[in-house]
Amino acid sequence: MRYFVSVFVIVFVCLSAQAQTYEIGGFLGGSNYIGDVGRTNYIAPNNVAFGAIFKWNRSARHSFRGTIIHASISGDDADASDNRRQQRGYSFENSITEISIGLEYTFWEFSMYSGQPQATPYLYTGLTYFRYNSLYKRANNQIVDFDTAGTAAIPMVVGFKTTVGGKLVLGMEIGARYTFTDALDGSNPVGSLKDQGLEFGNPNSDDWYVFTGVTLTYTFGRRPCYCNF
Repeated sequence: MRYFVSVFVIVFVCLSAQAQTYEIGGFLGGSNYIGDVGRTNYIAPNNVAFGAIFKWNRSARHSFRGTIIHASISGDDADASDNRRQQRGYSFENSITEISIGLEYTFWEFSMYSGQPQATPYLYTGLTYFRYNSLYKRANNQIVDFDTAGTAAIPMVVGFKTTVGGKLVLGMEIGARYTFTDALDGSNPVGSLKDQGLEFGNPNSDDWYVFTGVTLTYTFGRRPCYCNF
């Protein structure tokens, strides 16, 4: 019994120490969308994205991470390489506010407490929920707002981060979001307009949006105790 109590105390102390190893900071970069209007380039930021980021460093190899990001997205058929889109001439603007939680995994150990400069590539995924403006195409081919909506997305992020001094971490990342909607560009209206024959484009392909930018976080807390229980 005494052994199990001792183990419990050790685990509790270690988790308490870990719970005070945090990062907090911001994200700044560009955004682009991939769908039924405009260019189809995977990475082509043409609007501004910014937000906040928070991490709990659970070990030297992975962190629990949460972000809040706001961005504008837009598309214009005049910028497309497809002649059919150029002739069609649609364009739209939208805005996105997302909340994302998940797991960040580093390729190599990354410890702010090693006393040496640290750098590593990393991957992040989890679950995203975002709000956006519902759009639809008028009879005069203008795409306009009519409501707001929300749905989920799967974030797929690849990045590289490095320490800056003893407390700061600078990261560079590209993050695609596969969404569960085809309505970011007005090609497949949701809500009361869904069944009014206003659709265009490919209804079998949901929209994507991509963030490309940098993160800067400040690390604080006690030296962690990475326990193996």
